[in-house]
Amino acid sequence: MTTDMPVTDAGYWESAAERFDDEPDHGLRDPAVRAAWADRLRDWLPAGPSDVLDLGCGTGSLALLAAEQGHRVTGIDRSPRMVDKARAKFAAARPDDRTQAARLMVGDAAEPPVGERQFDAVLVRHLLWALPDPEAVLRRWVRLLRPGGRLVLIEGRWGESDPIGITAAELEGLTAPLARRTHLERLADPVLWGREVRDERYALVVHPAPPARHTEVIDVHLILRRGDEVLLARRANTGYADGLLHAPSGHAEDGEDVREAMIREAAEETGLRLTASDLRVALVMQHRAPDGRPRIGWFFEAAYGAGGEPVNREPEKCSQLAWFPLDALPDDMVAYCRAGLDAYRTGRRFVLHWHRPGDSLAYDPAGPDRAVPLPQSTGGRIAETEG
Repeated sequence: MTTDMPVTDAGYWESAAERFDDEPDHGLRDPAVRAAWADRLRDWLPAGPSDVLDLGCGTGSLALLAAEQGHRVTGIDRSPRMVDKARAKFAAARPDDRTQAARLMVGDAAEPPVGERQFDAVLVRHLLWALPDPEAVLRRWVRLLRPGGRLVLIEGRWGESDPIGITAAELEGLTAPLARRTHLERLADPVLWGREVRDERYALVVHPAPPARHTEVIDVHLILRRGDEVLLARRANTGYADGLLHAPSGHAEDGEDVREAMIREAAEETGLRLTASDLRVALVMQHRAPDGRPRIGWFFEAAYGAGGEPVNREPEKCSQLAWFPLDALPDDMVAYCRAGLDAYRTGRRFVLHWHRPGDSLAYDPAGPDRAVPLPQSTGGRIAETEG
């Protein structure tokens, strides 16, 4: 990529807020410039009133145009001064009551603070080039879209002698793995910028591919009990959660059922020769890692003595194999394994553990509890609801 030294410091944008609208394409004070951007926005956004998320909204000029076209706008910018100016614009536009109100907030556009909300369009202007990991950010933004939604990415490679930004070819490459189709529009019209431009400016409208059929990795985990203790292994040299404790575990391979996978993994990691009759299902957990990839974990219980004495059969991947009290587990554990053992200890058997972006892979006793126990059927007749 040809992005150079991204400007991501919030202080930079705070100081720029005072004169930000002096640029014709920022303030849209010239009626001709404003009309040109309004026309483009009608083409890029959905035809009917829709939910639009404007990321890096700055002083709210495009957000206001979208609201004037009937869209329900949420605008996010990391600069409080920018957001204040955007709110002032909306307040000034409200007296004639033609403009939809907007929700404007301070936040990180790379990880928008919108919870579980989804949108029909995510609008981003002159921002992606300034973010350190655009591929990850694009994946995150796509997850904010409803089915049939779109990304509207207005970017460029600005400057002739010392250009900065992202070329259209680069952005098309970044979005290709996510897109069903894209539409590239060159923005060389001087009316848009209030002057002639010779550098590369464009909009890329990305229509993401529909979600793939749900597939997940299947994990198996061994809860080996020695009275009130459980066996844990410390990971090493694997590239994932190294240094943290975890139950002996692994992935089911194609063609294996989960019991077969547990028996194989136990033998490979601990030397135990378990049989199907040694295993009891202890817990089933659907888990999503911080990077967003889900998996299903089957936790099996076995008693100490079954299959022999456990030993460290993979010292190149495991630096410690030791017993720990189940009711006083150590903190330096993989978060979802710790959640699984805590659920097992308290009698919960079906659990969701859905990491959010930014969550730690390691268990954090002061962090949010992502474990959500699911109600279990009693196996009896379901009572009819009265009334």
